[in-house]
Amino acid sequence: MNNTKRVEILKRLRENNPNPQTELNWNSPFELLIAVLLSAQATDVSVNKATAKLYPVANTPKSILDLGVDGVKEYIKTIGLFNSKAENVIKTCRILVEQHNSEVPENREALEALPGVGRKTANVVLNTAFGWPTIAVDTHIYRVSNRTKLAMGKTVDNVEQKLLKVIPKEFKLDVHHWLILHGRYTCVARKPRCGSCIIEDLCEYATKTEL
Repeated sequence: MNNTKRVEILKRLRENNPNPQTELNWNSPFELLIAVLLSAQATDVSVNKATAKLYPVANTPKSILDLGVDGVKEYIKTIGLFNSKAENVIKTCRILVEQHNSEVPENREALEALPGVGRKTANVVLNTAFGWPTIAVDTHIYRVSNRTKLAMGKTVDNVEQKLLKVIPKEFKLDVHHWLILHGRYTCVARKPRCGSCIIEDLCEYATKTEL
């Protein structure tokens, strides 16, 4: 895909959604961190339902640590992999209390050292909570980037590096929100809704549908 077409795609996505937001509910960097940690292999809707009950009771590292693993499980048991996630939440909270003065570090290495936090989660927190121009590539973004040929790669890391290289600076802060929402609601996995897509004429996907 040439750069002119790529920029036009980004302009349309921006015009359609000038101020994109994550669909996870959060009011502090810590709440966002926990929500993203819980969202692995789970929907944002299911995470929001759990945190809507958890956060009014405990929304700081110390207060969640006080709940203990079993206490956290009670709030997140409707989410997939809740046993291991509860363990990671408690371990993460302990590290935040003991090593970071109960604050979420604005530092990639420190974030990725937290249990259950990988590069994608760190990217989301750095971008959404701290305004870094990072691009968190999940399955939706991987699919949209390859299908449209916006940025092609064989792995999520490949796609992330390609996006970071080809996306102009003015779009980098918001592009992962645009792409994840586009993949979630329009460029869906099984039958992409090409007929209602605002970038259909620019997309280089070979097998378009009429949906």
